[in-house]
Order: sequence, then structure tokens, then C-alpha cells
Amino acid sequence: MTSERLRGSRSEIHASRTSGTSSRIGNRPLTAQPRFSPFTRLARVQAVSAAGDGCLALALAASVFFGLTPTAARPKVLLFLVVTFVPFVVVAPLIGPLVDRVAGGRRLVMQIVALLRAFTMVLMAFHLNDVLLYPIAFAALVLQKTQGISRSALVPSVVRNETDLVEANSKLGLISGVFGFVGAATATIARLVAGTEGSLIIGAACFVAAFFMATKLPSEVVAAKRASPQERAELRSAGITLASSAMGLLRASVGFCFFLLAFWLRTQDAGRFLVGLSVTMVTIGVMLANAIAPAVRKRIHEESIFTAALGLTAISGILAALFGGVLAGVLLALVVNFAAAFARLAFDSIVQRDAPDANQGRAFAQFETRFQLAWVLGGLPPVIFTPPGEVGFAIVGMIALFAVGTYIVGAKSVQAGKALPETISKRAGRKMLAEVERRRARR
Repeated sequence: MTSERLRGSRSEIHASRTSGTSSRIGNRPLTAQPRFSPFTRLARVQAVSAAGDGCLALALAASVFFGLTPTAARPKVLLFLVVTFVPFVVVAPLIGPLVDRVAGGRRLVMQIVALLRAFTMVLMAFHLNDVLLYPIAFAALVLQKTQGISRSALVPSVVRNETDLVEANSKLGLISGVFGFVGAATATIARLVAGTEGSLIIGAACFVAAFFMATKLPSEVVAAKRASPQERAELRSAGITLASSAMGLLRASVGFCFFLLAFWLRTQDAGRFLVGLSVTMVTIGVMLANAIAPAVRKRIHEESIFTAALGLTAISGILAALFGGVLAGVLLALVVNFAAAFARLAFDSIVQRDAPDANQGRAFAQFETRFQLAWVLGGLPPVIFTPPGEVGFAIVGMIALFAVGTYIVGAKSVQAGKALPETISKRAGRKMLAEVERRRARR
């Protein structure tokens, strides 16, 4: 896809603004340069929201997680993961397409979510010591993930071409890490002065600021029309299917590692410090990936990046299991999150390359919903039953080892123009349907 095709003509852009034509990368009116570019406006929303996320993480750690024993926290966390299924499995597929067809729909979602997040932070401040804290905290975390999905849909509308899109996602990842640290540090000081309530109030102020900044986001239509057969076919192509499967497994590994370490490290000496250290390593891993991925992507093929990410996860998981100990677990958290963030930028590039006619905003929102669900599914096993650390590390390594092998085989099939090998689940489903048809024929 050429840059001219991405930008479109002046008349096409005007039609998109007035008649609801699907917004694509770079489809913005060619008017006088505003004071802040559309990307800068989105980056400001992301910055203050990340600071609010840092305040929320500190408050939840102090009140919900560290405020309870691991045994008492387990059912609360499990309930959160189960409740999280609802918006991603039921609500998002129904509401998302409707929002995408409305001018400024995703911008409106960002505004509403920012206000609701501020409201939930204030509510938590008044209910830290009663049973209402947990449903409010669950709502706050679901809203956090909803904001991430809406942001994914908006990014293509604030950049000019596909190269800028990958770089924009990288910059937003770095911004999230830096301002998340700033928010957590500020919340720590506020907690020392005014308790956990002070941390929550500062977080609420961040989300109020995010609301006002979100009013300046582009009001374009993300996807005015339903996906065409060509778009659906491109998004289901072998290369994208293979990459999305690998990306989903990496996100599941992130969720598994997060909750494994969250519960297992609590049983070790200096458990609270170690959990905090592992969360810090998660942030560092994501920031490092976002810092170097754009430069690496210019030199290495996207499929090679996925192979490296899966291979790195497999090696680090196996080595962590062999050496054991809390340090191995903390380093594994860094590597797994680095690999997942690194592969995500490669995935964005593959979607742009293999689905040039697809609406990028709609596609990225749909994929991000699936990846969030993979994170939830990956987090369920260690919450239900937390294995010893070394066993959990080995599980991560062996699954990634199987994944890298199947990915290499699948990538070679794609390069040769062949269909992807049939998965075990599809093969089982096909055989089951064949058996049902055979029994019906006998009747």
C-alpha cells in the first residue's frame, strides 16, 4: 500500500467526515496545522491515564491484595477474572461495531470511561473497609481494559501512514511505562501523607484530566460500514491467523506469569517487596521492547521477530525452572513481558502488510479484545491452583517451546503458499461433525 493510497485525496477525506465513510490511516481534513497534532492529543490522554493506572495499582496492592492473606485474596482475584469475561466475550462484540460506526464514537467511549474511572476511584476511597470495595475494584479494572481497546481503535486515525502506526504504538507503550512509574511514585507519597485514600483521589484527578483531554481527540468514524467479504478474508489469511495465535499465547503467558508470581512470591521471605519488584520488571520489559522494536523491525522480518519472541520465552522459562528461586521468577517476568510487547509491534505490521484493505481501527480493536481475553484465560490456572514456582516456570517454557515449533512449521507453510496445518481442536471438531452426520445417515 503506497502512502498516497493511505492518505487518500482531499475529496475522499471530506466525504469521510461528512457522509460517514470508513476512516482509514491518515484520513483527516487538510486544514491549517493545529497547535497539537492528533497523535500528541492521544499521547496526552495516555500519559495522564497511565499515571492514574499507577495510582490504582498501588491502591489495589495496598487494600485488596496485600491487605489479605494469599488464601483470602484468591477467591477475590478469581471472581475478577471470571467477571472480566463478560465485557470481552458478550458486550464488546455487540457494542464495539455500533460505536465504530458513529462519528466520534471511540472518542466518546474514552470520555465516558475516563469519567467512570474517576468515579470508581472516589468510590473506592469511601469503601476501603467494606465489602463494596471488591465490586468497585473489579469495575475499575474492567474499565482499564476497555480504555486500552478503544485506544487501539483510535491510533490508526491519528497517524499518516503504516510506518507511523508501528512507531506510534511504540511511543504510547513508552509513555505508559514512564507515566505509570510517575503515578505510582506520586501515589506512594500521597499514601504516606493521607493514606490509601490520598492515592485514590490523586488517581481520580488524573482521570478527570484524561476526560478533558479526550474531548480534543479526533471525532472521525472508525468504521462506517460493516466489514466487506474481502476485509474478512484478509484478516483470516494464513499469515494473520498464525501471528494472532502466537500473540494470543504470548499474552496468555503474560497473564499466567503475573498471577503465578503474585501468589507464589507472597509465600516467600520479603514477599511484598518481591511482588513489587516483579511488577517493576514487567514495566521495564515492556518499555525496553517498545524502545528497541521499531529499529529492530526495520532490519528483521516480522515472522523472525515472532520466532525470536517465542524462542526467548521458551528458553527463559526452561532456564528459570532449572535454576529456580525468586530471582529466576522475577527475571522471567521481565523476559515474558518483553517478548509479548516486542511481538505485538510485529503483529501490527503483519496486519498492515497482509490486510491492506481492512479498516485498521476496527481490526486492531477486535484483535486487542481477543488478546485481553487470552490474558484472562492465562491468569485463571495459577489463581485456581498456584503451583511451586519452578513448576510454573517449566509450564511457561514447555508451552512456548511447543508454540515456537508449530509457528516455524506454520510460517514455512505460509511462505510456500500452503494452507496452515489443521489444529488439534479443528481436527477433533471435524471428526465429531463427521460422526454426527454418519449416525444421522444410518437413521
